[in-house]
Amino acid sequence: MAGPAFRAAAVRVRVPATSANLGPGFDALGLALGLYDDVVVRVADSGLHIDIAGEGSETLPRDEKHLLVRSLRTAFDLLGGQPRGLEIVCANRIPHGRGLGSSSAAICAGLVAARAVTIGGEARLDDAALLDLATEIEGHPDNVAACLLGGFTLSWMESGAARAIRMEPCESIVPVVFVPGKPVLTQTARGLLPRNVPHVDAAANAGRAALLVEALTRRPELLLPATEDRLHQEYRAPAMPESAALVERLRGDGIPAVISGAGPTVMALADADTADKVEALAGTDWAANRLSLDGQGAGVLPLATSGDI
Repeated sequence: MAGPAFRAAAVRVRVPATSANLGPGFDALGLALGLYDDVVVRVADSGLHIDIAGEGSETLPRDEKHLLVRSLRTAFDLLGGQPRGLEIVCANRIPHGRGLGSSSAAICAGLVAARAVTIGGEARLDDAALLDLATEIEGHPDNVAACLLGGFTLSWMESGAARAIRMEPCESIVPVVFVPGKPVLTQTARGLLPRNVPHVDAAANAGRAALLVEALTRRPELLLPATEDRLHQEYRAPAMPESAALVERLRGDGIPAVISGAGPTVMALADADTADKVEALAGTDWAANRLSLDGQGAGVLPLATSGDI
């Protein structure tokens, strides 16, 4: 493969937040949300320069250790070679360590940006390869599938490769996320999961996950029973007792609520008539945000005008 040529102009990539699992769809179901990180990448003559504003601006590395940079480098290797230098500007709005897919957003932003600044990049790295590469970096496909494709996604592994399909969620669904002040590491949450679960619980989750596809796409009135989970939320509760208590309280009031991803964010699936009431239930310990559903997924946008990023 000949070495790549790069575009002289910068590219701007926007990636959505995501919520995975959605209750019973552990490591398989994902939903793209209307909360976004923006990244501008330009190939430079030399070096690596990173500016970060917003979430993580005080803690994220500004060198090759940054997950976005590592994803860029991985994609460039597959595209034929590394550029001489990179200038990167990040406007981060997705909370970190809260179960809203911030790491998947960084990975997808890096991969999409690398492909966009490489001339002929889409021919060398198509959408299927992009999903597979994002999954390889992240470790599982649920968040990256929703981030790349938008909408409501079902993802799985087949013969060692990531696969996903995109479905249209009901437009009437209004996600409300309750974000706590402190994060929980994904590794911590996963470490609490048992190696084996009762067969009756696995069977119950299989039925609820199937029902959730119907509820999210056509019959939202079924969302409360469809979001019932027995595989992961109860086991993770010791790491996020306040989140578990909020889920229980919301569900007791008839509101479909789940732990978002590995937590500790709680997501309620409301509608236009109930979203304001649900948002008001947050209390002082949570930042409640009423979000839209994202239907586009990761994409390249026109360069921002002054003050837009």
